[in-house]
Amino acid sequence: MKEVLKDLDKAFENRTRLGIMSALVVNESLNFKALKELLGVSDGNLASHLKSLEKCDYISFEKDFIDRKPNTTYYSTIKGVEAFKKHLNAIEQLLK
Repeated sequence: MKEVLKDLDKAFENRTRLGIMSALVVNESLNFKALKELLGVSDGNLASHLKSLEKCDYISFEKDFIDRKPNTTYYSTIKGVEAFKKHLNAIEQLLK
């Protein structure tokens, strides 16, 4: 049991961060607005959770403009995908 628990990642303990990673692993990329609508969270709430995942190098982003409006697109990194899969595998092991 201890061996399985060590694979749980604190970065994914929060529902919003778990949702962000789930969405970014399934989709190649999503912009801020799409993530906000998908998760049903406020701008500030989403921004703080995205920052947490950025600090872990689990996600990356690109900023550009569409019709003179800023647009930020988020991607999961290889490190993030590996950590997320490891976390999900640990949960599956706990449920068995």
